[in-house]
Amino acid sequence: MQTEADSNDITEHPRDDKSRPYVCTVCDKRFTTKACLTDHRNRHTGEKLYSCTQCEKRFTSQCYLRKHLNVHTSKFKCSECGKCFRDYRALTIHRRIHSGEKLFECKVCSKRFTQAGNLEVHSRIHSGQKPYQCHMCDKAFSRSGALNIHMRVHTGDKPYKCHACDKAFSRSGDLNIHMRVHTGDKPYKCHACNKAFSQSGTLNIHMRVHTGDRPFKCSLCNASFRDQSSLYQHKRNVHSNRKPYHCAYCGKLFKTDSELKHHVRVHTGAKPYSCTHCSERFTWPKKLKTHLLKSHNDGTWLTCRICQKKFTHSGNLKEHARRHEGVKPYVCSECPKRFYTAGELKAHQLTHSDYKQFCCGLCGKNVKRKDTVKRHFKRCSDKLGFKNVFATVTKEINITSGHLPTVGC
Repeated sequence: MQTEADSNDITEHPRDDKSRPYVCTVCDKRFTTKACLTDHRNRHTGEKLYSCTQCEKRFTSQCYLRKHLNVHTSKFKCSECGKCFRDYRALTIHRRIHSGEKLFECKVCSKRFTQAGNLEVHSRIHSGQKPYQCHMCDKAFSRSGALNIHMRVHTGDKPYKCHACDKAFSRSGDLNIHMRVHTGDKPYKCHACNKAFSQSGTLNIHMRVHTGDRPFKCSLCNASFRDQSSLYQHKRNVHSNRKPYHCAYCGKLFKTDSELKHHVRVHTGAKPYSCTHCSERFTWPKKLKTHLLKSHNDGTWLTCRICQKKFTHSGNLKEHARRHEGVKPYVCSECPKRFYTAGELKAHQLTHSDYKQFCCGLCGKNVKRKDTVKRHFKRCSDKLGFKNVFATVTKEINITSGHLPTVGC
């Protein structure tokens, strides 16, 4: 009995092409047998029925699986780098990497490629062609492999499992990157400072430290950033007043879940960061880094090129450098005043607001600022004879590094 999939994906056109009478209705590719077309159809559906017993990779056809097994037998091995391939053609194409040979040129932009298939996929950038369409959400792709990976969004399939921690991934590349967490491998090295990274994208972002490039600019002020996530964080922390996360211990509100998690450590006393040289433990990673540098000389000091002052964190050095340059990228939305840091702007904005975020638990008075609540609480505790309470609360306020509790309330 013919299924709906059969009627949609397999069409016989014996008069159009006698040598290849079976044509795929999705991408118009032709095949000599119906079985080959059926295997090809799985590329569009994303279904992989055939699995390798040696590495858990899965394939859409037995033909692909048989070729893949050659990788494990080292039948087609590159003499230059030792990499193994599924067939002689793949090995021949790979050798062009070592020779630098690129035979295939794009007629639109003159970019050259080592493989005809890569040129074909590239040309779809100019034509806008996306022949591989998801049958569940109608999203289209220029490459069949991209469709196969996308299908896992709908199926939830994560075939690539880490043998060290059982974490699973939908793409083999993601698993390879994850494995570097366990191996400590950092293959991408900065040629300027020899710092190493586990991902090429992280290295690209790091290189902007040396080039000074800040391509991500804030549309609300003059601040600019090296990466998209820093810009997003800046807009959320500086320009947004939304605070959807609240502390169950003291009721303080936070803009992000991570800020709340950090703040809760003030109440729980958790110190998840431990020193590898001694028994010291720390609540915050910055405190651990500072301890490693100052106590064990483990790490790299960051030096100001103008006054040679040393810093443990790049953010502190950048803030310091702005003061040399006179750059004040943070602008108040209520008045013309400008500031060196987001913290200074945030503190200034309280002058335009009636919001009082700190409460004295002894007398119930509400105050706006961190320094004000410390001075008030000292006077209040001295007056009532609670000096030990003042010492405890002051320590709690100091160690939060900006994630401030509501004192006593």
